[in-house]
Amino acid sequence: MPPISSSEILTRLRQETRPYHDALEQNSFNQALSAGHVSQEATVHFLRRLYGFLAPYEEQLRRHQADFSEEWELPARYRAPLLLADLAAVSAEVPPLCPEPLPLHTRAQLLGAMYVLEGSTLGGQVITRQLAKGGIPLQRYFSGYGELTGPRWKTFCRLLTEEATHLSHAEISQSAVRTFQLLHAWINQP
Repeated sequence: MPPISSSEILTRLRQETRPYHDALEQNSFNQALSAGHVSQEATVHFLRRLYGFLAPYEEQLRRHQADFSEEWELPARYRAPLLLADLAAVSAEVPPLCPEPLPLHTRAQLLGAMYVLEGSTLGGQVITRQLAKGGIPLQRYFSGYGELTGPRWKTFCRLLTEEATHLSHAEISQSAVRTFQLLHAWINQP
């Protein structure tokens, strides 16, 4: 098989992660949300699980922050504080952290995980609208970057594509798949 050009990394990531993305979206929170039956209690549970996964990921990302140019806007991409703000609004206690952190030792692994977690900001826009319809005010995290969500996603995709010319596409994709798998397992724990 000929090597994949860097401009095709996004296509490869979409194709190779699709089954894992679809499986993750079948969690009970998303199903209730789609059916118009989500409760504040279910939303709080889901936010707690997300925080438990996102906080350790962001801590690892912070350790590598000096390796990223300002164009990546990493400080603006940390969203665990938004989860804490949502949880504080309903006096929910700080949730436990996922005991199995993502393996983020290489640049390719970081970019694969970032692909998944940055991509989640796009779906968060849809979730925000559905929560608003249900009268559930816990929307800070799902609002992502607000009106900057689309532009930040496009910037991320451009930077990922540029960096992929120097990295293993297979390693980026494997990291994205592993991120979906670990997030799915963590979200679905009681």
